[in-house]
Amino acid sequence: MSTYHCIHFHIIFSTKHRKPWIADTWIHQLHAYLGGTLKGLEAVPLKIGGVSDHVHMLVGCKTTHCPADLVRETKSAATLWVHKEIKFAPFAWQEGYAIFSLSPDACPGVAKYIEHQAAHHQKKSSLDELKELLAKAGVQYDPKYLE
Repeated sequence: MSTYHCIHFHIIFSTKHRKPWIADTWIHQLHAYLGGTLKGLEAVPLKIGGVSDHVHMLVGCKTTHCPADLVRETKSAATLWVHKEIKFAPFAWQEGYAIFSLSPDACPGVAKYIEHQAAHHQKKSSLDELKELLAKAGVQYDPKYLE
């Protein structure tokens, strides 16, 4: 093998209209399902977490992965799982997502950040968090797409 890589992404996506639909009773099952889906797509789920209205994923990828396809497939599979297993028909994800590339030395800090989402969101909304992360990464955005 002559291709060497180290590709990591921090991916964030929210429930439709940021509704607090992800219940404490099944949030860990959802995170496990997302991880299994990523493994099925031959990605490496390094840390998955979140709260009632959004998910964070730290993912290791191959050079052949298309990030948009990876996110689309993961969100689609999770939606079907919620509809079938949780039996919550209104559930849907927002159309877009945020994705940030990471250096290997940033991964432990991002993993810790993801692990402590519940405590973090006692002080800050998911929307404020996203705006802060986008600003930190220098990503310009139209506020109308954040709702």
